[in-house]
Amino acid sequence: MMAVFHDEVQIEDFQYEKDSERYSYPCPWGGNFCITWEDLTNGEDMVKCPSCSLIIKVIYDKDQLTCGETVPAPSTSKKLVKC
Repeated sequence: MMAVFHDEVQIEDFQYEKDSERYSYPCPWGGNFCITWEDLTNGEDMVKCPSCSLIIKVIYDKDQLTCGETVPAPSTSKKLVKC
């Protein structure tokens, strides 16, 4: 089943809510589209407004998605992301 999107919105246009670890974007009909950091890292990109039937597509680069400061790993040259 193919979804029809009301809009495509860049993740940078969402407001990050640190307490709930989610991103929100206002719906034109008064609600908020909400998606969690975990949803994004799992490849989710569709968000339905809980108060109406509108669906938006979140535009983001999964490879650029981080949740905190970068800290060096103790035993390798790779870096770990501290969440």
